[in-house]
Amino acid sequence: MTDLSPAYHYQVIARALDLIDAEGPTMTLETLAQRMSMSPAHFQRIFSQWVGVSPKRYQQYLTLGHARRLLADRHTMLGTALETGLSGTGRLHDLFLTWEAMSPGDYARGGAGLVIRWGWFESPFGPTLVMATDKGICGMGFADEMGAEAALEDLVSRWPKATHVEAPQAIRPMVDAAFGGQATSLHLIGAPFQIKVWEALLAIPSGHDTTYADIAGVIGHPTAYRAVGTAVGRNPISFLIPCHRALRRDGGLGGYHWGLPRKRAMLAWEAARADV
Repeated sequence: MTDLSPAYHYQVIARALDLIDAEGPTMTLETLAQRMSMSPAHFQRIFSQWVGVSPKRYQQYLTLGHARRLLADRHTMLGTALETGLSGTGRLHDLFLTWEAMSPGDYARGGAGLVIRWGWFESPFGPTLVMATDKGICGMGFADEMGAEAALEDLVSRWPKATHVEAPQAIRPMVDAAFGGQATSLHLIGAPFQIKVWEALLAIPSGHDTTYADIAGVIGHPTAYRAVGTAVGRNPISFLIPCHRALRRDGGLGGYHWGLPRKRAMLAWEAARADV
């Protein structure tokens, strides 16, 4: 495996991000490079190729202060976004998503009659579990925090009566499209309230964010921000339905089903690209 391979880059950067997350934004380039067993120049080159900005700039993006500035400077009012078509622009790599929701009756049957194919793939955020029906991607999760077995069990339990088939090659074209910036179809499988929340999340462009309260207002339940938070946490298609862009009103990150380090990394990664 050469230094230019995406898998190599991910392993290096994942270790660096864990160090930054554990020890704070005060780590110097020299310290990070030493911990990676690299020269500072080589580490900065690899890091900048993957993230798009220098390690120091990225550390700034990971701070709570940045989350608060993001909320102030790039806060997306979802009502305006929906009315102006903002959801069609600015998404990561100009990714175009179409989606279809399962009917409430079908959802209540726990996915009975559905065939869901799944597989593990590399992504900018580590080993990624992707599930898909014939209509599109229906599940996406990450293994770094909980492990591969627990991540698989987590997503399978969302639709316990479906037939789950390990078939990575069958769904690889969907996955390649999703991470390659091409047109991608999603199959939303959830309760009606959840689907309203997930639809609102799709209106948040990359590099921006919103609050749980704003989402509650947009979907017509202005006092239901706690229920909105629960629905955000139950989003089965992480990253593509960008639940990581939902923050608390005070700028705090809130929760993230796949671990707060991933949420911070996703927000910082997108913000870095928006600023380049």
